[in-house]
Amino acid sequence: MNEDADLPVADQADSEAAATVPQADPDPESDAKGLSRRQMLSRSVAVMGGAIAAGVGVPAIFYIAGPAAEDAGVAEWIRLGAASSVEPGRPTLMKANIERRSGYLTTNEELSVFVTTDNGTEFTVLSNVCTHLGCRVRWVDEQDGFFCPCHNAVFNADGSVASGPPPSPLDEFEVKVEESQIFIKGAS
Repeated sequence: MNEDADLPVADQADSEAAATVPQADPDPESDAKGLSRRQMLSRSVAVMGGAIAAGVGVPAIFYIAGPAAEDAGVAEWIRLGAASSVEPGRPTLMKANIERRSGYLTTNEELSVFVTTDNGTEFTVLSNVCTHLGCRVRWVDEQDGFFCPCHNAVFNADGSVASGPPPSPLDEFEVKVEESQIFIKGAS
């Protein structure tokens, strides 16, 4: 049965006209590519937000991760002083100021070591820190050795343990002499 037959004639004409007229675009502000003003604004805000996030985020990542990417603990040569200042046959206490970096924290430390030589050309460098509890040792001429006042430990002139509780000899540093200056290798 024909549904339009029940409608009055004027309503039938309107119904037929509506069926033949193309439907208008629901958003009259869309451009030729089918992109509406709202979509364009949303995309623009997203692009600007991404640019701002990248502009702030990338430097922030480098700021946070930068120190971790640096070479930490790389051994460097530390200058102690003139080789002529070391008296043959007697340990000489020498000091050096070193700068240590840990991330963004920089600290200055004083490193003290004993330097010995028998002939003035070959040097041995020993730590002045006792291997038992970390106390500072000193050279005692009468005992011909290093003495630790914390627990009466005694080390021989070569750094080996003579008596007392230390579990190992004094630490020895790698040493080199360049242009009459003594250098030791140490972790930065």
